[in-house]
Amino acid sequence: MREPVVETRDLTMRFGGVVAVNVVNFTLRERELRCLIGPNGAGKSTFFKCLTGQLRIAHDAGRVLIRGQDVTSWNPFEIVRLGVGIKTQVPSVMNGLSVLENLWIAARRVHGHDGTGGAVEEIVDELELAPIARRLVGELAHGQRQIVELGLVLVQRPWLVLLDEPAAGITGAETEKLVSLIHRINETAALIVVDHDMHFVRMLGGHVTVFHQGSILLEGEADAVLSDHKVREVYIGNRAA
Repeated sequence: MREPVVETRDLTMRFGGVVAVNVVNFTLRERELRCLIGPNGAGKSTFFKCLTGQLRIAHDAGRVLIRGQDVTSWNPFEIVRLGVGIKTQVPSVMNGLSVLENLWIAARRVHGHDGTGGAVEEIVDELELAPIARRLVGELAHGQRQIVELGLVLVQRPWLVLLDEPAAGITGAETEKLVSLIHRINETAALIVVDHDMHFVRMLGGHVTVFHQGSILLEGEADAVLSDHKVREVYIGNRAA
């Protein structure tokens, strides 16, 4: 069995009297693809923010481990330095710079002066960004911006990739391209993908974790989970048919 790369132990997050994440024990293994789904308010996005350091975890509210290292309440930049790529819902691109300039800045942090050019060229080729490489990011369509944001993560060559709603607002053709890209990433990296688009999740396959009322309701292979009657009752309904 592959080694765990992400673990949570009794992870809990409260906002006043509201328990958003309720004693969650979760494990992601090397080169595993895991989708996190659930209805609005289920806790999946809060859980993601706990993993990525966007929320501070109380000292008595569980632990987050990455490759066995306790990273509970680390800052996002500290987690990134471990070789983790993070794409949040909040855009991380600089609208006033070109696609190439954005990629160069992201790559320089990891690859240094000598390795940055080659890393950027590889990502431009891999994501087919050449036609828009010299355009300002602020001028791009939403779907193009989503791919560029993903490029900023991948140019750092992470071994663990955490994506929050990467398919939001993109077209059908762009979704197929994104699914193919995520599968290629998964050949060398483990991934956690948070999304509410059931068609996208079904296309991705892999394992699915369903959140409900702050806890894990069910985990398993995508087709089995999306067909489960309990999942349909709390979230999907007839849309999964």
